[in-house]
Amino acid sequence: MIRNPILPGFNPDPSIVRVGDDYYIATSTFEWFPGVQIHHSTDLANWTLVARPLARADLLDMRGDPDSCGVWAPCLTYANGLFHLVYTDVKRYGRTTTGGASGASLRDFHNYLVTAPSIDGPWSDRVYLNSSGFDPSLFTDDDGRQYVANMLWDHRPGRNRFAGIVLQEYDAAARALVGERHLIFKGTELGLTEAPHIYRRDGWYYLLTAEGGTGWNHAVTMARSRTLTGPYELHPDRYILTARNRPDAPLQRAGHADLVEAPDGTPWLAYLCGRPLPNRGRCVMGRETAIQPMRWGDDGWLYTLAGDAMPVLEVEHDAAPPEPRQERTRFDTPELPIDFQWLRTPEPDRIFSLTARSGHLRLYGRETIGSVFEQALVARRQQAFCYTAQARIEVVPAHFQQMAGLVCYYNSTKFHYLYVSHDDAIGRHLAVMSALPDSPQADAFTVPIAIPDGAIELGVEVDFERLRFRYRCEGDADWTWLPQLFDASILSDEASAPGMANFTGAFVGVAAQDMAGTAMPADIAWFDYREREYSA
Repeated sequence: MIRNPILPGFNPDPSIVRVGDDYYIATSTFEWFPGVQIHHSTDLANWTLVARPLARADLLDMRGDPDSCGVWAPCLTYANGLFHLVYTDVKRYGRTTTGGASGASLRDFHNYLVTAPSIDGPWSDRVYLNSSGFDPSLFTDDDGRQYVANMLWDHRPGRNRFAGIVLQEYDAAARALVGERHLIFKGTELGLTEAPHIYRRDGWYYLLTAEGGTGWNHAVTMARSRTLTGPYELHPDRYILTARNRPDAPLQRAGHADLVEAPDGTPWLAYLCGRPLPNRGRCVMGRETAIQPMRWGDDGWLYTLAGDAMPVLEVEHDAAPPEPRQERTRFDTPELPIDFQWLRTPEPDRIFSLTARSGHLRLYGRETIGSVFEQALVARRQQAFCYTAQARIEVVPAHFQQMAGLVCYYNSTKFHYLYVSHDDAIGRHLAVMSALPDSPQADAFTVPIAIPDGAIELGVEVDFERLRFRYRCEGDADWTWLPQLFDASILSDEASAPGMANFTGAFVGVAAQDMAGTAMPADIAWFDYREREYSA
């Protein structure tokens, strides 16, 4: 069986391509560096994270990008012996740095293209395409000519800001868009038209888009035309996949899709989805990637196998069972293990090292947790409703402006942080700082707990919306639980002030801060992440 989602945890906006017997899916990474996750599979059921291509400063520098900006909606295609990766770097979401509503219609999107002969690279220097909107995709026609489609952003008052899909030819020799820009599709009354992908089949050009926003009204729309620039006629059902108005659907928020054809001719649709918490209705794992087979009808239109446009939880398919996930990560290689990322900066040597102390991840305390420029936070995705994570940390904070610890993190306004610090009153101590998006008290601190010097193990257990921290000092046989029960559901898109960008998902990892600017080190010996069944 294929069990959806195939890419659990924060893996939104899938773009899928087949090259021979190999399938690749590229997904958005937003403010997390390196940019764009690429998974590989040969059976559509088992997927392995193999690359993050935007790993150089000349390809991506997100310092200063607001939360949930950065890399949006990559498009991965293959033509002329090259992988082509198109992506957006979002620099402004229409909010001031303090979260006010000033200039809410003003946004900055910059679209780029890079190529590589192999999924492992080397990736070319980036080509600037345009800044007219986001979600760019590259289409190569049967005659070899290439075109870039993207949604068009209209900031003017009284206008539809999602103004439709525009198309322009790309000249690879000139490394630039050329000719006239065509508005080929204005969308349906559902609105928020984005995420275009174009395909050619049996003399038709098919246009796939996402509509309804990326929340509960999300949907996949299809249209077609005999000519590339239109006019495009809508699918008779309008939406070929959606869970909107269907609370019984096992996967919600279904939309933003891409199409691939298997060697036997079966069309498969990769799309994003969300799994709400049973008790709170919030999607702590963000938008995940699912896949299911489709069928071409006698009328030349695409349909789900059941004809109901519903996302499915399981698909019968010949595939091997998945490999068990690694539980303990030891930092004994010169490269950060691929499950982990950091935030925004293309200069990782300033925030961590894997060689400064053998067998350890050394964090260098930098700016405050939540900084949009340079913070030392290294984390991995939450990929199950119930998990245990823990880490062994050695840190010697000298004063209250230095701290390091274990963090459950969504963005700068949503996290729970168990940290070690020091002050004159209590000495070395442990406390939790929470950033609460739906509480009158934005920052909450627990009462500090005095702890002795030496290495310390910090742990967290998450069961759906319940989160508890624990610790074990050097020499202790047993763990000590903190008495507080924390709300894990705040680590979700849905827990937010209205109008703010919330497009990622929950992470768990380690962090260090030195607000005195002296780069206090904190050494991590290992990090555990173990998924499990619910524990009462």
